[in-house]
Amino acid sequence: MGITAAIFGCSGLSLTQQEKDFYQEVQPWGFILFGRNVDTPEQVTSLVAELKACVDHDNVPILIDQEGGRVRRLRPPHWEPYPAGEVFGQHYNKNKEQGLRFAWLQSRLMACDLHKLGVNVDCLPVLDVPVRGSHDVIGDRAYGDEPVIVSDVGLAVSEGLLSGGVLPVIKHIPGHGRASVDSHKDLPVVNASLEDLKQSDFEPFKRLNQMPLAMTAHVVYTAIDADNPATTSSKVIKNIIRDYIGFDGLLMCDDLSMHALKGTFEERTSASFAAGCDVVLHCNGDLSEMRPIASICPELSGDSLRRAVQATDLFANVVSCDEESLRNEFRALCNGETYGQDPTEAGH
Repeated sequence: MGITAAIFGCSGLSLTQQEKDFYQEVQPWGFILFGRNVDTPEQVTSLVAELKACVDHDNVPILIDQEGGRVRRLRPPHWEPYPAGEVFGQHYNKNKEQGLRFAWLQSRLMACDLHKLGVNVDCLPVLDVPVRGSHDVIGDRAYGDEPVIVSDVGLAVSEGLLSGGVLPVIKHIPGHGRASVDSHKDLPVVNASLEDLKQSDFEPFKRLNQMPLAMTAHVVYTAIDADNPATTSSKVIKNIIRDYIGFDGLLMCDDLSMHALKGTFEERTSASFAAGCDVVLHCNGDLSEMRPIASICPELSGDSLRRAVQATDLFANVVSCDEESLRNEFRALCNGETYGQDPTEAGH
């Protein structure tokens, strides 16, 4: 049986028999963990092993949103309280080299945390460039409000993850920073000109177009396609993401269960693939929603399969490190501040 072009969540701290039966039948490409799936390191390790045992293919991607700040699934007391992305931009503005080192250290240490659990993909970096008046769904998750800062910090974050054998996911391509509403709840519409989008929003993604994975934005850009958000717009995916930005990695949609998208789950799924997504993502662990998605998901093939294999081949590229030394350096840069006290299940 082939690999289904989907990434699915699960409902709790361990798998139900229904979930096991579903995953074994469907053979999804990967899985994603949320806070509801996380308790202790031992429990997460066991859950990851359960998930991987449900599918027949090797190099199974196990995703998580571990950004730091309010978007983090791994929390104290078992894991470090990592800061939100804006902290790196603040350090960058004072001392560029130190800001980039801080960003690299955090993501390298996150990779250490994740690798021990069997988690191998982090939905990071956030390459969105916020503008004044935009919704705070991005907010302090952004590295700054200038494309060069976002690009530089995003590259340092990506390199830190990759050196630990954890794949970065650049998001939310081609840019969520101008959104005036939260796409978890409603559909953002951006009326900026194409020239403004190219000069700001698209630039970090263009700078990091060599990364293996990207996640779409559920955002309408009226200058490109006034009728469809990027996730379901062939104009945005082909003309902007693939051609202008030059991204040839694996493209996953943002969560299909978000309220920015309309229609049945079959309709959302077919529209995402028709637009050019390689893989669909569904996060909430609700089998009643996953079943209709799986019913019309294609198997990975052609360019999508090539991109998937190119990405998962990078899991093997782990560079050894002195974790204790890196953690001491990281904590010194934190300067005694405690971060990430208001975690949330939101994040994509």
